[in-house]
Amino acid sequence: MTILVLGATGKTGRRVTSALDSLGVAHRAVSRRTDIRFDWSDQSTWAPALDGASAVYLVPMAANLDDTEVAAFVPQAVEAGVRRLVLLSARGISPDDGRERAVRESGVDWTILRPTWFSQNFSEDYFLPQILSGEVALPAGGDGGHPFIDARDIADVAVAALTQEGHAGVAYELSGPEALSYGEALARIAEVSGRSIRVTDVPATDYTRMLAEAGFGEAYAEVLTMSLTAARDGYDAELSDGVPSVLGHDGRLFGDYVKEAAGVWA
Repeated sequence: MTILVLGATGKTGRRVTSALDSLGVAHRAVSRRTDIRFDWSDQSTWAPALDGASAVYLVPMAANLDDTEVAAFVPQAVEAGVRRLVLLSARGISPDDGRERAVRESGVDWTILRPTWFSQNFSEDYFLPQILSGEVALPAGGDGGHPFIDARDIADVAVAALTQEGHAGVAYELSGPEALSYGEALARIAEVSGRSIRVTDVPATDYTRMLAEAGFGEAYAEVLTMSLTAARDGYDAELSDGVPSVLGHDGRLFGDYVKEAAGVWA
C-alpha cells in the first residue's frame, strides 16, 4: 500500500506525512514544490503523483471553492487504482458540497473529515502576521467560543482512516476539547509571548473586503467572514466527538498548543 498525501507542505499534510514515517507506511508526499509535483491547476501532474497509489489524503486548496478539479481528480484516482479516499473538508460544509459529493460517489472507500478552525492558524498563517503586529482585526460580534483543534489531531484521525479498517463511509466532525472565544485565545497567546495584542472589531462587510484585498477569492472571503462571525456570536461552540471516537482520547488542549508554539510569537 502506498498512500498519496496531497498538500504535503501544509498544516495537516506534513503532519500526516510525519505520522506515516513513524509508522513505516509507504507514502508519497506531494505539493507544487516537491520533486514529483502536484498542482490542482495542472492536470498533467496528477497521473505521476497517482502512479502506484492505493489511498489518497485529499486536501483541496483552501481558497479554491471551484469543485471541478476535485470532481475531475477523483475518477482519475479510482481509475489509477486508488481504493481509499480521505477528504479534508471543514465544519459547516454542506453535504451537497461538490468536493464531498465527488468523494462519496467515487465507488471506493471514503472518509470525510470536518474539523473546526485549526489552532495553528494563530502560529503558522492567517492570524500570525496580525499577532506579530499587535492588532488582530475580526468581524464584529460577541464573545462566543469556538473549539479550536490542533492540526496534529486532524492528522492522527486522517492516518487512522488511511491505514485502518472501520472508517469507510463515515464523515467525522472534529473539534478540540474546549471552546474559547477569540479574545480568550489571543489573551493566552499574549500571556506566553509577552506581547500586547489588541482585538479590533470590524463590520463583516469590511472584513470580507479586507480579505479580498489581501488576495482571497470573493467567495472564500465571504465563507471565512461568516464562519468567524458565527463563532464570535456564540453559534459555533459545540464540541464534536470525532477525535475521541477515532483515537480513544480527547484532543490536545489549546493551552498546551500555546505553550509549545510560544517561540513563534516571541
